[in-house]
Amino acid sequence: MKILGIGSRIKHAEYGLGVVTNVTAIHYWVTFIEAGLETIDIDSDIEVIDAVEDEVDTVSFYEVESTLRSILKKWSDASEIVPIADKWKGGNLILEPKDTNLQSKEIPIGTFFHKIVMVRDRIRVMEQKINSSNLDDQDKVDLQQYITRIYGSFTTFNVLFKNKSQQFSGSKKN
Repeated sequence: MKILGIGSRIKHAEYGLGVVTNVTAIHYWVTFIEAGLETIDIDSDIEVIDAVEDEVDTVSFYEVESTLRSILKKWSDASEIVPIADKWKGGNLILEPKDTNLQSKEIPIGTFFHKIVMVRDRIRVMEQKINSSNLDDQDKVDLQQYITRIYGSFTTFNVLFKNKSQQFSGSKKN
């Protein structure tokens, strides 16, 4: 029995029509029209509609997933998981106005921290878009200096970060 390559079209008795999207030593990973992604044994009883030969995947699904995750992280505003320092978990930020007739505002520190991280991530995306833009080099340098100053202004909030590597820094690119 010859191993089907990626892109082969098959018909399975239970799952219906599908396309082979990955091959391992004992399984085909098949994306079926109706059933979605399923793993079936290589020796399964399938009807081969269109066989692709010599196209066995040399890149693992994990590698593709890791690459995709890296690209999405770099070019979207999707946030990485950034933990808050343990001492602040469950705490509250209380803003009290000088005028005692006015009401104070209490915000969970976790909510405040999440917003800080979102701002940081959006600044990073802006920085990447500036660096990949068609601006001339001097404009890029000028904008990068503003971004560095923004990071520096946010260093006050570094006390909230659990991991030092995820903190703001005004002296180097973040």
